[in-house]
Amino acid sequence: MRPVRLSVLGLSAVCILSAAGRAHAQGSGEGFLFRAPQGEVSIRGGFNHAATGSDLFSFTASQLTVNPGDFGSATFATDVDVALTARMSMRFGFAISQSTTPSEFRDYVDNNREPIQQTTEFRRLPLTGSLKVYLSKTGRSLGHFAWVPARYAPYAGGGGGAMYYLFRQHGDFIDFATFKVFPDNFESDGWTPTVHTFAGTDVSLNPRFAVTVEGRYEWAHKHLSTDFARFQPIDLSGFSMTAGFVIRY
Repeated sequence: MRPVRLSVLGLSAVCILSAAGRAHAQGSGEGFLFRAPQGEVSIRGGFNHAATGSDLFSFTASQLTVNPGDFGSATFATDVDVALTARMSMRFGFAISQSTTPSEFRDYVDNNREPIQQTTEFRRLPLTGSLKVYLSKTGRSLGHFAWVPARYAPYAGGGGGAMYYLFRQHGDFIDFATFKVFPDNFESDGWTPTVHTFAGTDVSLNPRFAVTVEGRYEWAHKHLSTDFARFQPIDLSGFSMTAGFVIRY
């Protein structure tokens, strides 16, 4: 009788656990583990290397103690992806990069033989929409009860949008006609179209969270304000490399 009782008890336990599992699943509704993600939110930080391909940067570097690399800066980016298919998403993004560089004239000093000092600020803030395509499967479904992410999910994409920029120099400057030193503030800012391409990889930690690494190149140019009227359009392009976290939803 004892083996029969154990078998009955075991079978009853299995039935109870199975029923509890079904009840929990039904109570959870369309919980995250019961379907593939509908999108993700990524938060990244890194470095943006400014292209500095216009004459304004060349002139600034030749006159002031500013190097082209000084216009590169830390960058912060965040994106929201909305899945269109299993391997394609629409991405909406925001990023900001800003450098602030103190300097002085390379070849001139004031009447007291003191440095003629100023500060150069360079800011870029793109708002973009992109099409993102995963180059392999992002995961697989196990029946109706779980979605298991792939360990690695490489992707690439591109898109466009609008970029706000600010280029400002404030401090002391030289009037090259009279060689007098004067304080002033020169500024140009505004919005301009931008396009970009990117590639990266998500590395899953669990079904909901991942870490990500991404490289992106952005193209943009803009005519300067009257403060810099004699210069060509400013080159706002640059390459960024970022890393951060992904939250799937």
